[in-house]
Amino acid sequence: MLAFSALVAGSFALGAMAANLIAPAALNAARFAIAAVVIGTAALLTTGLPRRAARAPWRYLVLGGLFAGYFVLMFEGLKTAAPVSAAAVFTLTPVMAAGFGWLLLRQIATPRIVLALAIGAAGALWVIFRGDLAAALAFHVGRGEAIYFWGCMCHALYTPMVRKLNRGEPPVVFTFGMLVAGMVILTVFGWSDIRATDWLHLPPIVWITLLYVSVFASAVTFVLLQFATMVLPSSKVMAYTYLTPSWVILWQIALGHGVPPALIAVGVALTALALVTLLRDD
Repeated sequence: MLAFSALVAGSFALGAMAANLIAPAALNAARFAIAAVVIGTAALLTTGLPRRAARAPWRYLVLGGLFAGYFVLMFEGLKTAAPVSAAAVFTLTPVMAAGFGWLLLRQIATPRIVLALAIGAAGALWVIFRGDLAAALAFHVGRGEAIYFWGCMCHALYTPMVRKLNRGEPPVVFTFGMLVAGMVILTVFGWSDIRATDWLHLPPIVWITLLYVSVFASAVTFVLLQFATMVLPSSKVMAYTYLTPSWVILWQIALGHGVPPALIAVGVALTALALVTLLRDD
């Protein structure tokens, strides 16, 4: 999950640079297709694709639909939301994941986990409102952040659903099924955008972003997430998302976009404190 958070952060930094250059549905349909090829090849070379994995294919449609919705809403939000602010919205996912974990799996959060989630949520809100108390009291949330919030809701629901719907399939096989289903859903949903995209004349940053999010922020992170959700509680799995704003800041600096305002650091520090609190053994 540490690797997961670092790889996911790159999709915020790069995604913000490409979000206004291609329709989100078209980008993510291609993303799921490339990731499916990568994961499918990995599955064939390792565990294989057993016939029993095809039982109840509706499971993959549910999971693929949730993650497809997450990514489309993420890139739609990044059209106007700053990468660090979007990453802060992402850190609200553990709170929602804990709620869905209780509803679906009856996973009960300890008082320490509840405290950590509260600290992390406070840090996320601090970043989202840019440390502006007046904006927080007026609840002035940017349009991009609001759109992405609903995507994060899909992500939070996805986490416990993996454990609920998995029937013993290896993570790489289960991920492949989800990716194929997500690709089908996005192709149907975004067919007009796919046809309207001039694929041969896209700016280089779009192709760089597409390859990065397909291989590193999709194929690799999906397997990491699938594995983690099978051995950790949903809230603890998503705890590592609290590192995402910090990683995004480093990505932004590396890409030459400068350092965010100093007030933002307060919220980032709170999210880091939440991570440390969550990872302590009971």
